Amino acid sequence: QRLFLRFERQRFSYGQAERASRRVANALRAWRGPGGPLRPGHTVGLLVGNEPGFVWAWLGLARLGAVPAFLGTGLRRGALLHCLRGCGARALLVARGEYLYEAVEPLLPTLQEQGIVVWMLGPGPCPPGVTSLQELMEEASEEPVPSDLSTPRDMMDTCLYIFTSGTTGLPKAARISHLKSIMCLGFYRLVGASSKDVIYVALPLYHMSGSLLGIVGCIGIGATCVLKRKFSASQFWGDCQHYGVTVFQYIGELCRYLVNQPKVKGERDHSLHLAVGSGLRPDVWREFLQRFGNVRIVETYGMTEGNITFFNYTSTLGAVGRGSFLYKLFCPFELVRYDVLQGAPVRDAAGWCQRVGPGETGLLIAPVTPQNPFLGYAGGRELSEHKLLRGVFAEGDAYFNTGDLMAQDAAQFVYFRDRTGDTYRYQSHRDTPVPPRHPLGSQPPHHPETPRATSPPHHPDTAPRAATHPPRPEPPPGNPTSQRAGPRAAGV
Repeated sequence: QRLFLRFERQRFSYGQAERASRRVANALRAWRGPGGPLRPGHTVGLLVGNEPGFVWAWLGLARLGAVPAFLGTGLRRGALLHCLRGCGARALLVARGEYLYEAVEPLLPTLQEQGIVVWMLGPGPCPPGVTSLQELMEEASEEPVPSDLSTPRDMMDTCLYIFTSGTTGLPKAARISHLKSIMCLGFYRLVGASSKDVIYVALPLYHMSGSLLGIVGCIGIGATCVLKRKFSASQFWGDCQHYGVTVFQYIGELCRYLVNQPKVKGERDHSLHLAVGSGLRPDVWREFLQRFGNVRIVETYGMTEGNITFFNYTSTLGAVGRGSFLYKLFCPFELVRYDVLQGAPVRDAAGWCQRVGPGETGLLIAPVTPQNPFLGYAGGRELSEHKLLRGVFAEGDAYFNTGDLMAQDAAQFVYFRDRTGDTYRYQSHRDTPVPPRHPLGSQPPHHPETPRATSPPHHPDTAPRAATHPPRPEPPPGNPTSQRAGPRAAGV
């Protein structure tokens, strides 16, 4: 009966969550309508916002061995159809609220032609061709489904799909393996959280940070999750006091929104002791601690489809982590020279890439090996091949190209510098303008967001300079000059 999820005025124990997911699994297992029955390996699109139903549907599909595909709630028409086709979805589960069903309704004839079944997460009545999952669940049992349905034949098989942001084209369905999902169970334990913690998750569940790190990570330690539909800076500290929040899952922009809020009495009267996430700028980091008290911040780095991660266990200001010799034994990476004008790594006369020295900015790449695989994307091989560099240091080798420019100082701390090709900061679920890509010493979100081309007046040229100047040696990241925006700081 341990408390698992708090959502608005609702409370759900771990036992209730298990029973709800069983009902979903049994309801869909018994489905004999168009496209049925649902079998292991079948892909189901999930177009649901932040609500308990997302979690029940996700876990219910997983019990059947089906492959959920997390669809961004901002997808409409052509982009939505592209995503469903790209992951080979046989069905679509859509929430009635948040205008999501309204986005699907005009597409119903096309979906029916393509043989994609539509289930609605919520009560009826439903239009022709759409079935209420709620009504199916009311008739379904809470008995366990056979465990062999959800047992993968290979841990590297696809467990679910999470879509990329689509910043360089239409979104791609990144394959997430069973092994990677299981590893996320240990995320909060790695950063020092425990079963006694109350974790605040306001990031979209269709992103890896919200779902695999936020929800799965919470399950991994048996903690309580406070799930929000959307993040609200004005409500955050009140929520912390009301729910007794002790851990905050962030992306850097959320912290910036908090420090930009007017100061109010009692904003240090909270139980928050740990904030973990990605993309926190050093200046916001400092102000957050000065204003809101002694909160341990663990900055991380990673990509949904990537094979390289960093954890800043020591809370070193501005760093995403530390690439020590021991760390590189199980999570190897390299920083190589990169020509931003050519949009490619610099190669020597023999055709090999060149490693950068301490303090120099380089492209972050990671070797693709059986121990550090890159599963790629659903669809044609060319989609995945585009993210690989071959013949990097030797004939036949392959490296995952993160597209991120980094620097490592003499103490082996790693700092984010810029994103290759980006000239704007990306944001998916807000209409407020946000700054261009951060200046030196700052980090990107854990998972890139869907673009809104907004360039506020107080940052007129940081990103364009970073995107047009060729690479050159820089001072070590610990040097104060490396933390300033300006011609030298922005020119990588």
